[in-house]
Amino acid sequence: MLDKEWIPEGVERCSLGKFIVWLGIIGAVLLWGLYATVKIFANGIGVTGLDNYFGFGLWITFDLAVIALGAGAFFSGFLKYIIRVDQLKNIINLAVIVGFICYSGAMLILTLDIGQPLRAWFGYWHPNVHSMLTEVIFCITCYCTVLIIEYVPLILENRKLNQISFIRHLAHNFHVYMPLFAGIGTFLSTFHQGSLGGMYGVLFGRPFAFREGFFIWPWTFFLFVFSAIASGPAFTMLIATLMEVITGRKLVDYKTKALMGKIAGTLLCGYIFFKILDTWFWATDTLPRMGLTFDQMFNDVYGQWLLWAEIGLCGIIPAILLVVPKFRNIPALLYIAAILDCIGVCINRFVFTVQTIAFPVMPFDKWYSYAPNWAEWATTFEIIAYGALLLSLSYRYLPVFPQEKELNS
Repeated sequence: MLDKEWIPEGVERCSLGKFIVWLGIIGAVLLWGLYATVKIFANGIGVTGLDNYFGFGLWITFDLAVIALGAGAFFSGFLKYIIRVDQLKNIINLAVIVGFICYSGAMLILTLDIGQPLRAWFGYWHPNVHSMLTEVIFCITCYCTVLIIEYVPLILENRKLNQISFIRHLAHNFHVYMPLFAGIGTFLSTFHQGSLGGMYGVLFGRPFAFREGFFIWPWTFFLFVFSAIASGPAFTMLIATLMEVITGRKLVDYKTKALMGKIAGTLLCGYIFFKILDTWFWATDTLPRMGLTFDQMFNDVYGQWLLWAEIGLCGIIPAILLVVPKFRNIPALLYIAAILDCIGVCINRFVFTVQTIAFPVMPFDKWYSYAPNWAEWATTFEIIAYGALLLSLSYRYLPVFPQEKELNS
């Protein structure tokens, strides 16, 4: 009975017993990840598949991928509160939650990757002003704070909490200033997304990643921003659809999903255009001036198929499906295109992280390969389980979807 008092009014939720079983499944994954976390903290990164050659691996790939996929929060917020695309009100709450999960999850997994989490404050207290990572550290931290501020009003609108007059007025005041936070979030997220790409682009000693660019910014700065805003809306839409499948309830109308697909598709077209230009210039100008060829950048493990998969299968094809109304209005094609879009950005972050390091840069070097072990997979799934837990609690107790009551009446 107590549980029902906290559930949003006018909507149905599964029984408390089923919900506890679901939480038990999530809890089991969390415990597996927690066991791996304790092993890593106790014995060091040596228990993982990382080594002196591969300092970046699954964790950084996952970190960069979820940060890109979480871009649906800042870009949807920008469109909703700054550009005034009113229809996005049906999915903006979910975009904020997904964004918070992605960014907080990325920060949590970084505590493992830095090896000594007790020294994490060094990046704030002793910043290297010549490193793009310094900008990333401060912008991600500030944007996480913005996401918390955007998440708080939704928490305060809980059926039980909202009965308290002070909390009700506080939630209202938060909403009044939401356009301001949306603008701040857009600024912060744009620059840290770009700086993550710029970090790779300035690596002159790593020819797979090195790019020239505009003034102090390599082209990867802009491509990372573009790819993030092209995949973020698609990911948010997929999460909404997955939640509908799991709960058996309609949560977001198809018109809103199609709009998110159209936004993602339009941006994806632009990204793929500039990605092709960047690849062409890199292969025909940048590499030859470094005394290298395009074919040398690949081997049997990290082959050209990854590049063509990103540009063709996960770029051109989903862009067409999402932009052309005839295809976008078919649910199966919309979801397939969104999945391919998200896979594409994951491939991009993987090759820039792992293939960049695998390429031999010294005459006596050889191609190296990397494979994550159980500890890395366990901690990665721990973050996914954390996201599932937060999303489950939010859906059950908070008014995440404004249309839910209307769509299921």
